[in-house]
Amino acid sequence: MEKSYSESYKAAGVDITAGYKAVDLMKRHIARTMTSGVLSGIGGFGGLFELDVTGIKRPVLVSGTDGVGTKLKLAFLMDRHDTIGIDCVAMCVNDIICCGAKPLFFLDYIATGKNFPEKIAAIVSGVAEGCVQSGAALIGGETAEMPGFYREDEYDLAGFSVGVVDREKILDNSTVTQGDVIIALPSSGVHSNGFSLVRRVFDLEGDIGKAVPELGNNSLGETLLMPTKIYVKPMTALFEKVAVKTVSHITGGGFYENIPRCLPESFTAKIEKKAVRTPAVFDLIAHAGNIDERDMFNTFNMGVGMSAVVAKADADKALEILRDCGEDAYVIGEAVRSDEGVILC
Repeated sequence: MEKSYSESYKAAGVDITAGYKAVDLMKRHIARTMTSGVLSGIGGFGGLFELDVTGIKRPVLVSGTDGVGTKLKLAFLMDRHDTIGIDCVAMCVNDIICCGAKPLFFLDYIATGKNFPEKIAAIVSGVAEGCVQSGAALIGGETAEMPGFYREDEYDLAGFSVGVVDREKILDNSTVTQGDVIIALPSSGVHSNGFSLVRRVFDLEGDIGKAVPELGNNSLGETLLMPTKIYVKPMTALFEKVAVKTVSHITGGGFYENIPRCLPESFTAKIEKKAVRTPAVFDLIAHAGNIDERDMFNTFNMGVGMSAVVAKADADKALEILRDCGEDAYVIGEAVRSDEGVILC
């Protein structure tokens, strides 16, 4: 450590020794994520992972990458950094499972104006928790100290994940037929999308720690910062026992953009609005921002973090499996032949 110390680099705003301390602090968090496929420890130039293809006839790798977006601003304001990493993992692995794949490993990238080791370790603790929830190993990452590019108290966070699926088990939306059932898996709240609009609607520089009756006396800050739910384990259980036809991760663009992405041409989703269990935070956003219904459903998940399409005959079994996994899943609509896009009725 002493040999790599640079007084000149430190004077320019980059403290190499702070990076070493951050790595030491995050080691115990990373250790929680280790799986049998991991062949390397942290600190190397690349993360090594041995792919176990037992029982897989034609392995196909599936990758996904994303960040947290402007939700990070809320973490800065609240000085709370130990959950935002869950969001980063969730945004990647929830996309991967839409193909029917299982996440294998994850890598993160943190760029900051100044490396505060304890803060970096807190961020990584959230990333590790997201990896534990999804069964993925955290096999590497990068922390870049960039003075003059980012403010000292701010950072950006992004990552990517790689998963695997047997080619013959990749979800095939060509099997969707008239009357197939659309099942909703509830979100934990706003997740990690629409925060540019959220920040326009609310004065987040004000007292966001005050209890709000409409939010069950939780504060606006803690409600908005609630991490994105990770659906890997319940969906994996569902894939094993039910012929799931297609899956949508409801992110930016809400219902109107994301649900059609998983349906074949000439089909659309007919959603029963009264069936959608919308958390109070969305009503608060709509009222405070004077946002109409279509814009709400076209921006936010509205309480549905993921949807799955199954045959009507499989719906009850699918619901039972998801509920056994702790998901209060329910039916919100059906697939119908139409060129209208999503139909809210």
